[in-house]
Amino acid sequence: MTAQPTPLFPDSATSRPPIDPARLAAANINPKTGLATDYLNHFNEAIMLLDLLPEMPECIVELIGWEPLSYEEHFNGSNLKDRELTIAAYEVAEPIARVRLDELADTMNALLVATCEAFQKRSSLDAATALAADTAARLKPMVARAGAIINGCDIETSEDMTTGEQQATVDALLEVR
Repeated sequence: MTAQPTPLFPDSATSRPPIDPARLAAANINPKTGLATDYLNHFNEAIMLLDLLPEMPECIVELIGWEPLSYEEHFNGSNLKDRELTIAAYEVAEPIARVRLDELADTMNALLVATCEAFQKRSSLDAATALAADTAARLKPMVARAGAIINGCDIETSEDMTTGEQQATVDALLEVR
């Protein structure tokens, strides 16, 4: 007698078959939240380029070409073996974690878009380097927080930024340039 896989969330009403937690874990998807940290690579790559800018000014071309991606867009465009499973798990992911991750990703995307737009108007390499350092410093704790959300840490108690606070973060960044 084989054990039946348990649903990702036992009390969720979905027409999909249950997703086996062991299968999720094997695909680097957190079985508790249904989310994958691989999405954060999109932001970590931008942070790496921001950090490299002082030593490699030519990175600015790649940064200017950076484009925001939602969770689903990231995985739809990836070559990951389990991308369909990753997207399916996201669709039934723990609701609070999914909303908090999406809101945080929206803020990180907006910050990077504003930075890339500012790079195009930069007055000097020094100004671009300062902006890159400020953006990277703001993004790193956000990526860490997103990782905590994906891994199910403090989902119930974490405080999210309001839309106004998100806009203030982007506005503050633009004042630095």
